[in-house]
Amino acid sequence: MINLLIADDYVLIREGLKKVLKDEPEIKVVAEAVNGAEVLHKLKKSQTNFVVLDINMPVKSGLDVLLDIRRMHPNIPVLILSMYPEKTYALRSLKAGAAGYLSKESAADELVTAIYKIQSGGKYISASLAELLAESVVNNGKPDMAHEILSDREFQILCKIAEGESLKSIADNLSLTLSTVNTYRNRIFEKMKFASNTDLIRYCLTNELA
Repeated sequence: MINLLIADDYVLIREGLKKVLKDEPEIKVVAEAVNGAEVLHKLKKSQTNFVVLDINMPVKSGLDVLLDIRRMHPNIPVLILSMYPEKTYALRSLKAGAAGYLSKESAADELVTAIYKIQSGGKYISASLAELLAESVVNNGKPDMAHEILSDREFQILCKIAEGESLKSIADNLSLTLSTVNTYRNRIFEKMKFASNTDLIRYCLTNELA
């Protein structure tokens, strides 16, 4: 039996996923979480053996939670669910230990297939993601886009700034100090040669990161 934890801060998304899974006798949703910290708490309290995790979680980001799960529960596979284009987070997620990456747009059609494939020991990636991985191999892992030189945390803050979130809000949501977020912002500007937030936002919009 696949005992599933669904982690997404939107109740409509969670209900939609449960509806997709309701006719699957081998899959049982045993827990739900609305933020990153709650995911780790629920893993301790339930019999979960599979996690479907939204990449964009409040309190503790999906990537941070993924790393925590890989460290604390290495035998529990994690399928990343995201509203972002695959090129935005997919490669980072797989490198961090995700067993698969699925866009929310495809969830209704592919979720069941993805869960069964991962549970059988495989990885789940779409054809377009497979192409991205192939390109990465051809390039010998060298960054294809400027933002790929950023750390996961820097990239996360880059996207949040581009989406219009204030530095204070970012600090609160990620449980960081404002000074730390400012440091990350300065590193982003230095690495990517930005002179202002306008440069940052323009880059993110051009490359569909926001």
